[in-house]
Amino acid sequence: MTQVKSAPGGKMLSVLRVHLPSEIPIVGCEITPYVLLRRPDGVVLTDDVSEAAPVDGYFLRYKWYRIQSDRRAAICSVHPTEQATLQCLGCLKSKIPVAKSYHCSPKCFSDAWQHHRVLHERAISALNENGTEEEELFRFGSGGSGMLSTALSGSASNLVQSSVVNNGPTPVYPIGIEKSSGETWFEVGCSRTYTATADDIGHVLRFECIVVDVETRGTVRSPTSIMTSRVIPAPTPTPRRLIPVNAADAMGHFDLDTRTSSFGTFTVLSYNILADTYATSDTYNYCPTWALSWAYRRQNLLREIIGYHADIICLQEVQNNHFEEFFAPELDKHGYQALYKKRTTEVYTGSSQAIDGCATFFRRDRFSHVKKYEVEFNKAAQSLTDAIIPAAQKKLALNRLIKDNIALIAVLEAKFNNHGTENLGKRQLLCVANTHINIHHDLKDVKLWQVHTLLKGLEKIAVSADIPMLVCGDFNSTPGSTSHGLLAMGKVDLLHPDLAVDPLGILRPPSKLTHQLPLVSAYSSFARMAGAGYDLDPQRKRMDPATNEPLFTNCTRDFTGTIDYIFYTADSLTVESLLELLDEDSLRKDTALPSPEWSSDHIALLAEFRCMPRNRR
Repeated sequence: MTQVKSAPGGKMLSVLRVHLPSEIPIVGCEITPYVLLRRPDGVVLTDDVSEAAPVDGYFLRYKWYRIQSDRRAAICSVHPTEQATLQCLGCLKSKIPVAKSYHCSPKCFSDAWQHHRVLHERAISALNENGTEEEELFRFGSGGSGMLSTALSGSASNLVQSSVVNNGPTPVYPIGIEKSSGETWFEVGCSRTYTATADDIGHVLRFECIVVDVETRGTVRSPTSIMTSRVIPAPTPTPRRLIPVNAADAMGHFDLDTRTSSFGTFTVLSYNILADTYATSDTYNYCPTWALSWAYRRQNLLREIIGYHADIICLQEVQNNHFEEFFAPELDKHGYQALYKKRTTEVYTGSSQAIDGCATFFRRDRFSHVKKYEVEFNKAAQSLTDAIIPAAQKKLALNRLIKDNIALIAVLEAKFNNHGTENLGKRQLLCVANTHINIHHDLKDVKLWQVHTLLKGLEKIAVSADIPMLVCGDFNSTPGSTSHGLLAMGKVDLLHPDLAVDPLGILRPPSKLTHQLPLVSAYSSFARMAGAGYDLDPQRKRMDPATNEPLFTNCTRDFTGTIDYIFYTADSLTVESLLELLDEDSLRKDTALPSPEWSSDHIALLAEFRCMPRNRR
């Protein structure tokens, strides 16, 4: 039993308050409570006071407990804040993790069936490869949504078990058990930060911190504690697969979990991950606050990004501190080298750590870094106004043009070659541009000017080297806009109404708004090509036939449309396959992003390319 020590006059380190960053703990996500302290001299601090670095002769000791009631509860896999009342027996038979088998109502199970059946299909495939009989599982996995009604009629109802009574076999817990009023407390952690595990699902956690005297090792006063809500499993998004669009590829669809790029091909991911500084409850009030917390979103985003197994990753809205402290070190563990360019700071005030930017990662075993270019549109704006804007109008012009946007351009060298023996020894270079164009809807002239400025810079690189190019990012421009037209067609429609918005005269004459790069949108391949061994009709239904672009890449309550693209030079690269698009059914719930399943308001785009031999260009 630990002795509690008292100090005369209260002259000691004391805990004022403990606060949790999120009301609901999620499996796999770190929980780091805020601990507010007061030193003997009255100074308030939030620093971690460890035994190795005590303050005024005191340090903090932490404990985490899992509280298990005699009354057990399971959590719905679709609505993780609801208690489960149904369990899918097919999941148990096919050895799918038990947490994914629970549902809160027959309607919940029915509505989630299109997503849930994918789990069964994958499990059936794995079981069949191991020689296990299909029997009842096959009927459930291939029956289609028509098998299920709100009442779960027919054979599907035989796979559902009502009134869940337990969470499976009792696990072995660490030493340190306390019992109180029908509850059992298992000590599960002894540091300030705790990461919930699958064993915690459905149970409440308790965090305790107590001040300890360095000399006597005795505790000071009673512990300060706080309890969480019940731990929930991490929501599972609908799996997305690579779909071939090249008629020469007859492999069918690819499972991203097991597939890696074939010889001579590489994959590129482009994704606006939604910076934490913008992910507020005021903006996204339809998303649960726990799902908006950075502690949850960063783990969910990392799982998603790693799961795509891309050779090159282009991320937008990556905060400077999150790049340095999380994405760069985490992706380094998976074999990626990182490049980063944060937005310029003329517009932003406050902490520089809250500034976001573009981050490009590439696999070290597939590419090496040759050169990096940084495009600051603010600098280009200054040069433009110095050249063409009268002195009296410069301040007004700069206020309109200086919007802090940037682009990051990387020249990489491939460590593979698919050009045949006649090209052995020749370097295969690749230029990858990653950008985030200005968001303001009423600044169409600024958007177009930024895109044109980027393309003219890429033209200079193309002239200096025979090099394939990729232009990725969030362009904040919809299909049919002048910015999209310039990218896809190499010029703008001289009669386009967007050109009427040009108060500074920076778009004149419109005939100068051209470029010579043979750019094509990767996702237009769904509309243009016939896949071998795979039906592209489901994907074409998610495309806009008028523009040959996806119906949306950004989906919130206020806006649904396409603003993200992967463009490539069609004379040097060919599209092999594309990551399937999402539809409203795939998004589930209220079809607005971000959500517990998807942690950005954008969806990720991924394309597989093959470098065309030089003698074919």
